[in-house]
Amino acid sequence: MLTGLRQLPRTVWLIGLISLVNDSASEMLYPLIPLYLASVLMAGPRALGVIEGIAEATASLLKLFSGVIVDRTRRAKPWIVFGYGLAGLSRPLIAFVGSWPWLLVVRFADRVGKGLRSSPRDALLAASAPAERRGLAFGLHRAMDNAGAVIGPLLASVLLAAHMPLRDIFLWSTVPAALCLALAFAIREPQAVPHTSPSPFDWRLRDMPPTFKRYLVVVALFTLGNSSNMFLLLRARELGVAEAQVPLLWAAVSLVAMLFSTPLSALSDRFGRVRLLVGGYIAYALFYLAMGTLASDGLWLFALFGFYGLFMAATEGVEKALVADLAPPERRGTAFGWFNLIAGIMLFPASLIFGVLYQAAGPLSAFAFSAACAGVAALLLFSWLPGESRR
Repeated sequence: MLTGLRQLPRTVWLIGLISLVNDSASEMLYPLIPLYLASVLMAGPRALGVIEGIAEATASLLKLFSGVIVDRTRRAKPWIVFGYGLAGLSRPLIAFVGSWPWLLVVRFADRVGKGLRSSPRDALLAASAPAERRGLAFGLHRAMDNAGAVIGPLLASVLLAAHMPLRDIFLWSTVPAALCLALAFAIREPQAVPHTSPSPFDWRLRDMPPTFKRYLVVVALFTLGNSSNMFLLLRARELGVAEAQVPLLWAAVSLVAMLFSTPLSALSDRFGRVRLLVGGYIAYALFYLAMGTLASDGLWLFALFGFYGLFMAATEGVEKALVADLAPPERRGTAFGWFNLIAGIMLFPASLIFGVLYQAAGPLSAFAFSAACAGVAALLLFSWLPGESRR
């Protein structure tokens, strides 16, 4: 694996480094937004729900749009530069807002940047890495992304412990934003195949392979059972985990995912993407069943959260590598757009159903529903993509 890592193109490493720096800044500020909203802007949970709902829905829709545009223009770098630049430069503006509608505008700009860069970035990763190391490349990217998810909250805790005002923390986020922009300008795109005629703007799945369409159905079904991770933290708190330990528990999950994303994703290059994903979906189902039946906290709970980190490591990069395998090269941007759109849009009904079941019938029913979705998704994946499982 070390030899494979050394042989990965410069662009793959650059994209991973950009994600690490960007996510460190993003995850540093994200936990502070509810505090800032309540203590400085004097707004409540309803305003937070409106802000995050509009922001995340916008990002999901733009991921499809940007993917189609990349296929049409054959250029990913401008969208990556603009997306990271818009997101990075908008975050420090939170320090100057005086009401929650202005915070909505800033978060909207941040998520527009995310929506415009995500699918072009994934398409560029797929085009830059050789097919036999595609799982390794996406695994490395997810590892560096999860490293940012570890660094960000820890950095926020250190700055808050040092009594730095919230406004100052938001202003300091200009430093990683500038670094991300400089790294994005350094990206080199592979030589594009010239078109004999302009490619039309086509977002439809009509000419996509049937296996890819079936894969999207599997992703939708699995995501229907993959509700917000906030419910896992809520469950941990109910089982007796101290409030101060809950953020550390999630940081530990990101740490496990960071350490194992690269080696586990690299296994898919040797043993097949579908086999690893089926194993990951089954592991997810077992984890959720255990979370629903657990009666108290303790070592078992911490071991389960570590196990969840392994699930993330085994699936996040492999899911995207499989998109690149199944999609035609000339429609790869659109394929990633559809994948990102479905994975984003389905989070809303997933969290809504889970929350209703949790409150009305108890945690076991909610966690069992998610486990059932994952189990059926694993079965469909193995039966609908038999050729991919033998690769």
